[in-house]
Parts: sequence; structure tokens; C-alpha cells
Amino acid sequence: MKKKTVRSHQQLVMNSRINTPLEDYLSALIKEFSCNADPKNARGQKAYMKDQFEFLGIKAPIRQHIQKPFLAKPHLPPKRELDSIIHQLWNQPYREYQYFAQELALKYVKDLEKRDLALLEYMIIHFSWWDTVDFIAAKLVGAYLKTFPEERKTCVERWLSSEDLWLKRTAILFQLKYKIETDTELLSHIIRSLTCTREFFINKAIGWALREYGKTNPDWVTQFAEQTQLSPLSRKEALRRIIQ
Repeated sequence: MKKKTVRSHQQLVMNSRINTPLEDYLSALIKEFSCNADPKNARGQKAYMKDQFEFLGIKAPIRQHIQKPFLAKPHLPPKRELDSIIHQLWNQPYREYQYFAQELALKYVKDLEKRDLALLEYMIIHFSWWDTVDFIAAKLVGAYLKTFPEERKTCVERWLSSEDLWLKRTAILFQLKYKIETDTELLSHIIRSLTCTREFFINKAIGWALREYGKTNPDWVTQFAEQTQLSPLSRKEALRRIIQ
């Protein structure tokens, strides 16, 4: 099989009309991703993700190289088109398009509007798995709820009361990178609301959130773990870096 090559950034920009209307932006991206597909890699990627999704088989470094010009500021679609383009990318049949979509959304975090919450929730609850939800929770929802902190309690309560596992995981993880800005009262409430579950992805996220905040405030995390009936998995993950 003929070896596929990744063109230079300049070639992609010159040959792919990515600074023209939205349909040209999408068709150029699809063309570049398609011509770098690798069925052998795709089989391995699909197996790693428990056969949840189809893949083109583009390894991450190659995908990042391909998409770099598409994420360059001069070629980004107008913000008003973000909702449409994310929906179109999210409904493509291969996982690489969802990876690109969330990285595209990240380019607009300084221009977030309240209405963008609907788009973020759409991304969370469709084609859901940890590989996209964790990125969306920590980087996109985290940024949204920093921009609109008055929305935090309403969002969290709605997510906690939903039947959707991934919205609950988002509630746990959205403060993952907040460090000293972490609302510990809210984090405590979220975790204690979910400690009765045996769901792996919830208990793992609880441990991860606590471990991450433990880098900033290990005393608080240690005390919280002592006073809270955490699952063995959550406790182990939470204290892994504190208790050696």
C-alpha cells in the first residue's frame, strides 16, 4: 500500500481554501483526514476504545500536524458558525472528527456566551466516552463556568439529578484545573452526592478530582477523605500522591 504523506502547513493552507466559507473549511478538513487514514491503526484504536467508535487510524501527532492550519487564527470560522460546524463534525462517522471539534471549540473560550452551554452539553451527551468528556469537562465547561460562575450551582444540580453518567462526570471534573480557585464547598457537595454509586467512571473521576486538588491543598484532601465514605477506588486515587 502506498505510504501516505502529510503535507506541510503552507501547502495545506494554499491548497485547501480553508479561509473561505464553512463548507470549504469542512470539505478541506475531511479531505486531509481521509487521505491520511490507516486501516491498520484504525483497528488498534477501535480496540483500545472498547469498540465504542470507528476510527480513520490517524495517530495523534499526525492528526495534530494536519489540523494545525485549520486551527490557526487567520483560518478559524467566525464564532457565529461554531454551533453549526461542531454539530457537523460531531456527527461524522470517525472519532478523529470529534477530537478535532473539541480542539476547535477550545479556540473560542475567550468568546464564550451563555447560549454556548447547550452546545457543550450536546458534545457531552452524544457519542460519549471518557476520551472526549474529560477534555470537554476540564477545558471547555471549566472555562465556561469560570466565565459565568453564577451558572455553576444550577448546572451542577441539573447534572447531578440527570440520568446521564457523563453529565455527572462533568460535574466532578469541571474544576479540575481551578487550583486555588476551586470551590471546595461545591466540590464536597458534588462528591458526597455521588458516593453511593458503584459506577467506575464516577468513582474514578472523584479520585482524580481530589488527587488534582491535592496538588494545591493536600491537607484539605486528606481531611476530606478521612471524613467522607469514599469508594476504595476513589480513596486510592485521591491519596495516591499524598500518601506514598
